[in-house]
Formats: sequence, C-alpha cells, structure tokens
Amino acid sequence: MYAITVSEPGGPESMQWTEVPDPVAGAGEVVLDVVASAVNRADLMQRQGHYPPPPGASEIIGLECSGRIAALGEGVDGWSVGDEVCALLAGGGYAEQVAVPAAQLMPIPPGVNLVTAAGLPEVACTVWSNIVMAGRLGSGETFLVQGGSSGIGTHAIQVAKALGARVAATAGAPDRLERCRSLGADIVIDYHDDIPDALRQATGGHGADVILDNMGAKGLAANLDALAPDGRLVIIGLQGGTKAELDIGALLRKRGSITAMGLRGRPVDGPNGKGAVVAEVTANVWPMIGDGRVRPIVHGTVPMERAAAAHAQLEGGGVVGKLLLTTPATG
Repeated sequence: MYAITVSEPGGPESMQWTEVPDPVAGAGEVVLDVVASAVNRADLMQRQGHYPPPPGASEIIGLECSGRIAALGEGVDGWSVGDEVCALLAGGGYAEQVAVPAAQLMPIPPGVNLVTAAGLPEVACTVWSNIVMAGRLGSGETFLVQGGSSGIGTHAIQVAKALGARVAATAGAPDRLERCRSLGADIVIDYHDDIPDALRQATGGHGADVILDNMGAKGLAANLDALAPDGRLVIIGLQGGTKAELDIGALLRKRGSITAMGLRGRPVDGPNGKGAVVAEVTANVWPMIGDGRVRPIVHGTVPMERAAAAHAQLEGGGVVGKLLLTTPATG
C-alpha cells in the first residue's frame, strides 16, 4: 500500500507518499481500506518529532479515518467485510489501509457521508471523554471551550449546547467568533482580551463550571481565575507549554479540580479505555448527529498524497473545523 511517511522530523516538506508494507489484522483487529482521514494538531507535533506514537502503534501519522472493512482478525464478531465504518486510531490513518482494534470502530452516523465521517472519531471521543466522562458537564452549567473555531472547539460547542449547557467560546478574530456563535455559543470572547473578566461579566460573576483547554501552561492562571465554584478544568493540549505555577490556595477556595486527559495512549479495554469511550460516543453523540443537534464542520478536503499542503494550511491559521485527507479509493 501507499502511505505518508516522514523522512526526518521537520516541516511539511518532510512528508512523502511512499510504498510501505500492507497491515495485517491481529487478534481482535480489522483491516480497513481507508477512504479518508483527517488532520489534527497532534499530527503536526508527531511530524515535528514531539509526539511519538504509543508503544506498538503504527509509526504512520493519523488518529482517525473512515473506510470499508477489508479483513477480519481472529475473534472479531459484530462486523463484516465490506461494512462502512469510521475509527479512532493510535496511528496509521495517513495510508491506504490501516489495522485497528474492532473495539475502536464506529458505524457511520446517520446522515453523514463516508468521507465526512473521517473527521468525527477524534473530536467526538476527545470531547465526550473530557467534558462529560471527566468534566461531568450538566444541563444549566456554563461551559468554556478555549479555541472554539478548531476541530475540537466546533464540535464541543455543539455537544455542550445539546447537553443543555450555556456555552462560551474563545477565538482570535471576528469572523471566527461569529462562526462560534453560529454553532450555538451563547458567549464569544476574543482570546486577546481578559478572558476571565469577560466571562464573569457575561455570567453575572459566576464563571465557568467546566473549561476545556488546549493551551496547558500558558492558560493555567487565567483558566483557574475563570473557574466557577466547584469548577472543573480539563486540559487536553500543550500548545502553550508544559510547566506553570499553580496557585493551590485559589484552587482550594473555589473547590476546583484540574484534570489532564489524553486519549491516544489509553489502553483499548477497561473502564477508561478507548473501547469504552467509543461505545459512549456511539450511544450518545451519534443520535445528536442523527437529529441535527450536532453536525460535522469540514473546512475542506485535500488528496492524501498532498498531506504536506494540508499541514501547511493548518499551521498557517484560519482553518475552521476539520481538514480531511482523501485516498485514491475515495474516487
């Protein structure tokens, strides 16, 4: 098969469409003929040498895909060759084929085409596992997502709104703020401004019950300031660094909690495994998509052999939602 490989860590130009060995389905796995994958910030970090795959995972970039089942490994039931699915991956999505544990497969959501479905598994599983399973977001609470126009952000706004939350979102330009509002955000805040102050003004001094943050160290102090009493800060990214000073006294006074949650390195099985997350997403988020409360946001599609151009586009800014990569099988 052909896949995107990285000659050495670096810029987008280090990526090439080259021939590699075909994957083989192990016990409990299937092989998919990939129709599409999607570009995530984590992919950029892996290309740069900063985010290696977990032990045993494919070295090929790509955390999600859609396609058709080509082969079943030993012990797989409930799926058949030819089924159209999307999948959460630990790696391997930028390729014509990928092996994936059957527990990480999902049916295509109602009303979504096969290509568009490629951009759902990573955002849906990240958002649900963090704002619901970890953050316990409930109806009537205030939810703040940092980076509301991103792939994660555009999905999180809609899911939180569907859960009955009051939604606040940050973005860095008027057009992206307006896009957040069009997706259901009740409060939009330019992230160049004082976010905690703007949020308090908009919520009568309350703040956010749950915050989903992708910045890490750089945003820690402001996020703590923005938390409501008994608030939960969930950190899923480190775009703003890994080390910061924490005012534990302020956290205690708010009875707040801080959780850092990854998805890629989780085991397949177990109560916190990827299989459990996938099952919850299929049961809870897919119906939201089916009835129109949540819809996939696709910025554009790029042929997979031109993945370098897609990486450059995401790095350049201005992307709202997901960039998808299509294989020749899309055809």
